[in-house]
Amino acid sequence: MKKQYVEIQFNAGQSIDSAIRTLKRFYRSGKLVFGVFNGQKLYSDIDTIDSAYKKVTGKTKAEFDKDREKEHLEYEKHKTEHIKAIPKLTKQYIEKGSDILDNKYMEKWIKVVPVRLRDLYEGWELDACLEIVKELNNGCELDHAKNIIEKQGHSGMSFGLVCSMVNSFCDRGGEFVSYLKK
Repeated sequence: MKKQYVEIQFNAGQSIDSAIRTLKRFYRSGKLVFGVFNGQKLYSDIDTIDSAYKKVTGKTKAEFDKDREKEHLEYEKHKTEHIKAIPKLTKQYIEKGSDILDNKYMEKWIKVVPVRLRDLYEGWELDACLEIVKELNNGCELDHAKNIIEKQGHSGMSFGLVCSMVNSFCDRGGEFVSYLKK
């Protein structure tokens, strides 16, 4: 006789470990269930932690954990190196800004640069802003500036941040932001 499984739903954000524990609770109570985790069917009577990790990630749990630890250490090293570089980067971005921005914006730019270097994007949005402002200050068409921001690879959050910065550091910034909203 073919086994009859009942499908269960995993909670959003549930880990693989937690999903397997959920399946095993059902199995211990005599129920055959399965759930779909990231497109992979996991079964209460068949799957183990390692088999589930293999299905979902292509790695055993130990391999997955080792890779995560390595990534974490690399991230921490990068973060430490970036923090050490902030004074040097601050000077570089202030110089770069003085070459592109109108002088009336420099006082604000000098205050913004170290803040932006310490945030999630580590100053990437400073480059994105300056790239657009340079073109706008040189009289480019708004469509050209729109193409630049679209090619920069923004998330919704970084897109909004760069638009706000262009608006704050360029005489044509408001015009540009309004054009993007059309």
